[in-house]
Amino acid sequence: MPLVSIVVRSKNDMRYIEQTLNAIQRQSFSDFELICADSGSTDGTLEIIKGFAPKHIMKIPPEEYIPGKVLNDAVQLCSGKIIVFNNSDCIPQGMNWLTNLTAPLLDAERKNTVAVFCDQHPRPEARPLVRKDHVRAFGDGTVSAGWQHFFSLASSAILTELLLHNPFDETLQYSEDVEWSLRMKKLGYCIDYIPEAHVEHSHNYSLQEVWTRFYNEGLAEGRIYRSAPAFFKDFIMPCTAELLRDWKFLLSHFRIDHIPYGLVYRLLQRFAMWKGRRDYFK
Repeated sequence: MPLVSIVVRSKNDMRYIEQTLNAIQRQSFSDFELICADSGSTDGTLEIIKGFAPKHIMKIPPEEYIPGKVLNDAVQLCSGKIIVFNNSDCIPQGMNWLTNLTAPLLDAERKNTVAVFCDQHPRPEARPLVRKDHVRAFGDGTVSAGWQHFFSLASSAILTELLLHNPFDETLQYSEDVEWSLRMKKLGYCIDYIPEAHVEHSHNYSLQEVWTRFYNEGLAEGRIYRSAPAFFKDFIMPCTAELLRDWKFLLSHFRIDHIPYGLVYRLLQRFAMWKGRRDYFK
């Protein structure tokens, strides 16, 4: 029986899937099994996955994809003490990613730590503000430590026993990881950020994709946090503060050419999140 089960979810990720699975296979920690869950890929992703001979391949029709259900079904297939979730476009960096990520869950002195998540480096082609947001969210962890709550399942590890007793919410289409991790914190468990474990992962979303993602995350957060947002306090103030940080970052990195796009991007992102959260209470 392996110590770790690695669950990789994919959909049309041919650009990254081979790099990701190769990086997993090269890890210095080798006591793991691989479970893959593919949601109707049509670009050759599934054929590449088969070449790595995972223990299980879950094939989910796109129209039946519910994040929490897919994750819970994958957990039932895992035999490891620890489950590592790593999206197909999260490319582990270095041979010790898995060792560093799982070490806290194997440390007897950290009894209350039940889940961890790792550092996400932006890709070389990431836009400047995507880079800036990654540094704030991840990096050394000091900025996000002051936020109300932060967790990313994209590359993470969780104790299997806890997941069997506390499954993911199967009614959410977005932010199921936020809901689950916040629920665990309310139960008194610790979820730690591990900056020593790194993956390469970022997205240059189109403006339409920005709206879709953040509006739906706002809807989910309305349900998760159970509080209706105020326009000035929850949109104007935080958006203004973020815009000032954006401009400072772009100026200091000599990327003033990105200021016009950055203005549109940030206003759209913040308004979509606010509107989604507001619409939940309509």
